[in-house]
Amino acid sequence: MTALLLLGSKPEPLLPPAESWRGLACANASGRSARDLALPDPDFTVISAIVTSGRKPANDLAVANLAGLHTGALYYLPRPVAGGTALKRAFFPLKVWRCQPWFFRRRLRAAGYRWERFHNPGYAWYLEELRRLTRNDEAVMAAAARKQPSTGAFALVVALSLGRWDRVILSGFSFELTHAYAHNPSIEELGTTASKHGDTDIKVMRSLAEASGRVVTTETAVAESTGIAYL
Repeated sequence: MTALLLLGSKPEPLLPPAESWRGLACANASGRSARDLALPDPDFTVISAIVTSGRKPANDLAVANLAGLHTGALYYLPRPVAGGTALKRAFFPLKVWRCQPWFFRRRLRAAGYRWERFHNPGYAWYLEELRRLTRNDEAVMAAAARKQPSTGAFALVVALSLGRWDRVILSGFSFELTHAYAHNPSIEELGTTASKHGDTDIKVMRSLAEASGRVVTTETAVAESTGIAYL
């Protein structure tokens, strides 16, 4: 059985035995955790466009901690297009120009991050794959419409959509804002450690695990919140 270790960026991830997995995937700056833990370069990494927006210190911290890292494939996760009037939607790309693919690639390269293949399938693709992989789970799609899933949840979508692994092992996930590579200043700003993506992510991961039968976890927080089986 071939297994993929999907590593989140939460502190003190509980790693599975080395012989239990053969591939590695990361989300945003969790590649820094992989490097610190002496793990190999990831097969693929999903990074949100928001990290190059410059909007919050947490975004700049993520970019800084990507310095010197390398991934096989880099999956660009665009920001979903804003709702509202047709005029607002038309000006949306200009408002978030620092999140556009050309700036995203330039910013990450300038930070010293490297990749072999760049994929930009579009935000609609991520949602379409989520729908397909959850067997058209309307409750999940409604949750994703209210609050988009996190980059880590979408990394699970990518892992399952690729179909290269018989099992995906979730480690380093906790549905909180904490990161292993640095203190997240958003905790003070929001007055909580809870992630805004948490409720959506729990629904997404639970449904993906139930539909695929290929997702397990090493983390108590994930198992207790989603019902995903322990490795």
